[in-house]
Amino acid sequence: MQRAPEKLTELIRSVVEPMGYELIGVEYLSGYQGGNLLRVYIDAEDGIQLEDCTQVSHQLSGVLDVEDPLPYEYNLEISSPGMDRPLFTREHFEHFVGHKVSIKLSSALPGRRKYKGTLIGLEEANVVIEVDGVQHQLPLDQIQEARLVPEF
Repeated sequence: MQRAPEKLTELIRSVVEPMGYELIGVEYLSGYQGGNLLRVYIDAEDGIQLEDCTQVSHQLSGVLDVEDPLPYEYNLEISSPGMDRPLFTREHFEHFVGHKVSIKLSSALPGRRKYKGTLIGLEEANVVIEVDGVQHQLPLDQIQEARLVPEF
C-alpha cells in the first residue's frame, strides 16, 4: 500500500464527505496489474453498497478529471474497508485498540518488517502491538500497511 499524497487525499475528502460518507483512506499503487490504481476507501453508518461506490466514483471522477491531480493514467477504485479494514490514521489505531492487526513496516526494525498481534495502543509517535506476549513499539511514520485481522 502506498498512501496518496495529502493534497490528493484532501481533494478526495472534499468530494466524499459532503456526500455523507466517511473517507477511510486513499492509496495509490503504481504498477498494479500493469497499470496504476487510485483506491479510495469509504464507509457509512449503515455500511457500503455497490450503489454507494458507483455514486462516489461518478462524482469523484468528474472532479479528478477537472483538477487533474495526477500527471499519469490510473484506474479509480472505490471500496468499502471490508473485514480486513485498513488503518491509515492515528485515530484509526486509537479506535481499534484491543483488536488483532497485521502491520508491515517500510523498513525492518531489528530484522523484522511484518508484525501480527493485538493492538495495545499508541505511545507518542509509536503504535504498540503485542506479538506472542512481547510488546513492540512501531514508529507510526514507518508503517507501510496496517489492517485489521478478521476473527471468527
